[in-house]
Amino acid sequence: MSSKPLIQDPEPLESRLKEIPLEPGVYLMRDHSASILYIGKSRKLRTRVRSYFRDSQPLSPRIAMMVAQVTDIEFIVTDTEAEALALEANLIKQHQPYYNVLLKDDKKYPYVAITWSEDYPRIFITRKRRMGNKQDKYYGPYVDVKLLRNTLALVKQIFPIRQRPRPLFKDRPCLNYDLGRCPGVCQKLITPEEYRQTIQKIAMVFQGRSGELIEMLTANMEQAAESLNFELAARIRDQITGLNSLSTDQKVALPDDTVSRDAIALAADAKHACIQLFQIRAGHLVGRLGFFADVAPQGNGGIELGAILQRVLEEHYQTADAVEIPTEILVQHPLPDGEMLADYLSRSKGRNVT
Repeated sequence: MSSKPLIQDPEPLESRLKEIPLEPGVYLMRDHSASILYIGKSRKLRTRVRSYFRDSQPLSPRIAMMVAQVTDIEFIVTDTEAEALALEANLIKQHQPYYNVLLKDDKKYPYVAITWSEDYPRIFITRKRRMGNKQDKYYGPYVDVKLLRNTLALVKQIFPIRQRPRPLFKDRPCLNYDLGRCPGVCQKLITPEEYRQTIQKIAMVFQGRSGELIEMLTANMEQAAESLNFELAARIRDQITGLNSLSTDQKVALPDDTVSRDAIALAADAKHACIQLFQIRAGHLVGRLGFFADVAPQGNGGIELGAILQRVLEEHYQTADAVEIPTEILVQHPLPDGEMLADYLSRSKGRNVT
């Protein structure tokens, strides 16, 4: 059984190139079986797509291999390049083309998962992000696995949450309930609404919002003390003390530690680029990602280096949740379309991104 090629000789492909307009939009490159090889966007579709097929335009080995498989090109015109970027992101999420996957390093850094899809959400460490349920959230990745485990263990001491994946007894809670480390989830001794409030506080820790959480708890402690509820005030005081102890391990010296930042830089030669992206939340270095990219052999001027950084950022954030997008991105080289990327990320996050 064989599939019929979309195009059986190079002439129709040349005709297709002539049809592409000089307008912003998205292009989809397909092979002989109609599978999508690559999805890209450009402010001038015709110029961008034709650049793949010019003899005078050297291509990296990886891209040259892709172009050799192209038998058809589909294009979608948009009003602006920002719209093209948003459409490109949605199409890449939907189709996940092979050549749109960034070449990342082999390390699989862990995430913290919170299963918001469950009545009583679980919190655990995982190296795989399961995208089946959009309610579940993943925070990270985290470079220091030992530090992450210690952090999660301390969080479980600070806040009373379920400690076991399944109940130890059928008719009564375990010792963790008696010790005040678990609110009795297995026997439903706490309502889902109350329990989820506790989980939301823990989520703030992994969102890099510990300072905001401490301010909120401090206000609650003072209110409890004014109401003469000294037992509750003491419990909240202990939570604040525990949270403060989390702030001593991975501190980065930044002037404003309330801002979430990503910092990206690269080193490149004539053929390859190595990119590092550092994730800084509330002044703490919480993650580091490495990427590898092919570089066209005609040299690496500042504009080209900025273009490499922009493409890495675009592909990285296309699959990110709003909470994973920082409010500030520090770049080593100027981006060719930095304002357009900032506008797209601001709309995705729902607040200003610079």
